[in-house]
Amino acid sequence: MTGAPTYDRSVMTVTAEAIELVAAVEPEIERLMGEHRERRQHWYAHEVVPWEMGRSFRDEPWDESQATLSPEVRTALHLNLLTEDNLPYYHAKIAGSFPEDSPMAEWSRLWTAEEGQHSIAIRNYLLATRNCDPAQLEDDRVATVTKGWTYSEPSPIEMFAYTSAQELATRISHRNAGVKADCEVAHEVMTRVAVDENHHFMFYRGVTTAMLREAPGLVLEAIHGALADFRMPGTGIPNFNRRAVVIARAGIYNLRIHAEQVLQPLLRHWKIESLDGLDARASELQEKILAIPVALIAQAEAFEERLERRSKVRSATV
Repeated sequence: MTGAPTYDRSVMTVTAEAIELVAAVEPEIERLMGEHRERRQHWYAHEVVPWEMGRSFRDEPWDESQATLSPEVRTALHLNLLTEDNLPYYHAKIAGSFPEDSPMAEWSRLWTAEEGQHSIAIRNYLLATRNCDPAQLEDDRVATVTKGWTYSEPSPIEMFAYTSAQELATRISHRNAGVKADCEVAHEVMTRVAVDENHHFMFYRGVTTAMLREAPGLVLEAIHGALADFRMPGTGIPNFNRRAVVIARAGIYNLRIHAEQVLQPLLRHWKIESLDGLDARASELQEKILAIPVALIAQAEAFEERLERRSKVRSATV
């Protein structure tokens, strides 16, 4: 890469401080991208999909009795796949936040190429094994992509904080769905996808770490903005809330997992609690950020108590 990228402040609706901070950590972005290329092993979806199980849906229409996975796992795979289907919007958001000659523009293209295989692998597995209603899946895809996805963060710093949490959350959701699938092929497919998500998570977390060292006050503002009301990018999927509850009850992804396996590890890695020398605003944000997983765990306990009460009522009526 030759020369420093040119940031056009006239067309970027972000603060000058955020632009300068991202530019300051570009050497680290390039280093992390190089590490990613060396670490990640490319894989091929066509090698893991069980094509030999495929049959013509025209000659033999789909029926739920043909499915071999539990309804909960099928719901998780369906929801995760539709989330992956919105990749064009994610790419547009990331690529559109940085100049074309910046390292992040290069990363966005690499990241998109790798992420694109995920929906290919999951969809082909579901169709070949008849673990989805193919018409419903396609109808949901059209509805999801037609609705689109937006994330109006005030600066690219918040985007890095958001994707750090989102990639880790996606990794966990994919992995847990594979573990609970009770199918070796599904487990392999979802493990490969989850490993990719972990590599991407490490990149975004690393960039956020580098920015935190340079400007803790600015980055704490972004972390709080990203995590205080965190929403997965699949919330626009048809029947998202109902499906999310099914997945939560199955222990594939829920509030406790989000708090204990996503937020708390991130905050420990960023050493949020031990940051010192902060001004009054940054110290206030530090306390608010540390309180987020605590509040979520309290919500998780209330949710779990409701499930337990309902389970006891059902048992008593049987």
